[in-house]
Amino acid sequence: MVLLTAENISKAYGVRTLFEDVNLTINERDKIGVIGVNGAGKSTFLKIISQRHQADTGEISTSKGLRIEVLDQAPELNEELTALEQVLDEGPPVFEVVRAYEKLARKMAQGDYSEALIEKMGQLGEQMDALGGWTLENDAKTILTKLGIVDLDQRIGTMSGGQRRRVALSRALIRPSDLLILDEPTNHLDVDTIEWLEDYLTNRTGGLLMVTHDRYFLERVCEVIVELADQTLHRYEGNYSTFLEKRDQRYEMLQKREDKRKNLARRELEWLRRGPKARTSKSKVRVERAHELINTTHLTEQRGDVEIDTVESRLGKKTVVLENIHKSWPRQAGGADGSEEKPEKVVIKDFSYNFARNDRLGIVGPNGAGKSTLLDIITGRTTADSGTIDVGETIVFGYYDQQSSNLDPAERVHDYILNISNKIETTEGFFTATQMLEKFLFSRERQWDVIEKLSGGERRRLYLLGQLMRSPNFLLLDEPTNDLDVETLGILEDYLDAFSGVLIVVSHDRHFLDRAVDHLLVFGEDGTIEEFPGSYSPWYEYRKEQASLEAADRKATRNAEKAAEAARQEAEQSSKSATGLSYKEKKELAACEKRIEAIEKRSAQIAEEMAANPTDHEAMRVLAEEQSALDDELMEVMERWEDLAERA
Repeated sequence: MVLLTAENISKAYGVRTLFEDVNLTINERDKIGVIGVNGAGKSTFLKIISQRHQADTGEISTSKGLRIEVLDQAPELNEELTALEQVLDEGPPVFEVVRAYEKLARKMAQGDYSEALIEKMGQLGEQMDALGGWTLENDAKTILTKLGIVDLDQRIGTMSGGQRRRVALSRALIRPSDLLILDEPTNHLDVDTIEWLEDYLTNRTGGLLMVTHDRYFLERVCEVIVELADQTLHRYEGNYSTFLEKRDQRYEMLQKREDKRKNLARRELEWLRRGPKARTSKSKVRVERAHELINTTHLTEQRGDVEIDTVESRLGKKTVVLENIHKSWPRQAGGADGSEEKPEKVVIKDFSYNFARNDRLGIVGPNGAGKSTLLDIITGRTTADSGTIDVGETIVFGYYDQQSSNLDPAERVHDYILNISNKIETTEGFFTATQMLEKFLFSRERQWDVIEKLSGGERRRLYLLGQLMRSPNFLLLDEPTNDLDVETLGILEDYLDAFSGVLIVVSHDRHFLDRAVDHLLVFGEDGTIEEFPGSYSPWYEYRKEQASLEAADRKATRNAEKAAEAARQEAEQSSKSATGLSYKEKKELAACEKRIEAIEKRSAQIAEEMAANPTDHEAMRVLAEEQSALDDELMEVMERWEDLAERA
């Protein structure tokens, strides 16, 4: 079934056209990935598809009753709500019931056991049964926890930007929808969470349309790739690797077509220069065709790849040496009940490292473990609680941080780069700030725009250029794949292949880590940092193997404990058998014998009474019931007597 059809959609901002007359059909089981260079209009396109932005031209038609759920790059959340309340806010009636139940449960947990509250809890429990609220409650808590939100009662206003994104993603996943639209869902997620989300979306029914830079994610989740390029939309059936193959085939075909056009234009130009003597109708047609061929310059697409080929500063023998670095941060209170938490969290504990001249180091670990803090300490933005940092005299840092620091929204694009450096040396010679901006796909006109007008991805690309204009020999990249398009990421990876300085990458992008680094620092929850001699994929396989071994060890331990317990019970039984009966059991055996004797005596009496009164039916009924009860009791007493007698 077709969920949504977009026909002849166009959008422009001023004189800048993002896309024109594009078409897209989304079926109920489609899982579609949207890619394109930063600034091509991907986020705008998603907003138009979800009918939250108006296109300049075209029409969106949907199936009847279509439910669409959206994750934006900058989601709007209520800062007064807790994580769980936000996920369950503004939904179907069952959402309100679960939210009310959770609120009362929190009051009860704080010691309120009033009769009115207990009665209300019972009423809500019945509604939970009727509406399937228990399943919704469990799913909401599970998804939040899987996405790294452990404190479900923490208020949104106290959360970091990454935590807010994960709450917004949880909200999008838990709400019932026929079409799920996600804009960069893997941003701010650690490796384990991304893998969980892969499985979740792969198994989810319903349509999926998403923008993501994560190439492994595109490969494993998406079955259709659409590329927004040259103001149009190109659809490719298949995952990311299939897309790369088919796109290259299309480029080759277009290039052949362009080469053929150029050859025809060259021959027609030579014919025109010879100057035909007769201006017959036939020759006039040929003249018109010649001018058309010569003037047609855009039959093939302008791919406009970013180019990065700067030369780093000279690096001396001494780089950066860390000795016994320790750092902790105070924990923030922010639960719904206002309770205080532990005073501090250790993020780096007694860490030492001497960076080699050609180190290519990746840093991985859960969110909040201290990865960015280590980069801030190395570059002097943050001071360690204890330990020493020794930085070589020739070190020139290039720090690409998550916040794109020093980007002034009111500053012009050209001025931002010019204030860093007016020229830079590349492998092709010296280039001015203007020329380097053009290499990074900022046209002469675009360079005079203020930074505020740039898309999120364009800002990240500009910030990356700003760091490279410093000609760094010690490059630190903190989540470089967030908001950068896959084309720029590929070019950045090529640049890093030739980079001869020290490279440190904090990233959850598995593809990028595999390409860029050759060993890892793995952060633990307790501030410990361990080194692993390999990139992401070998570490992932090693971790799976270790988890499997640990699971096998736990199973073996459980089996050994069960065997030991069985042996203990058997020994205890043997001990009892060997030593005879206890004093209490001996008394019980004697009582069983007396009771058996009494039951047999009474049974004989009942038989005599029944024989004496065969016509008294009521008496016969009473005696029969008594005899039946005595028979049952006799069986139980006999079983116990046999057990005790055998052991005696």
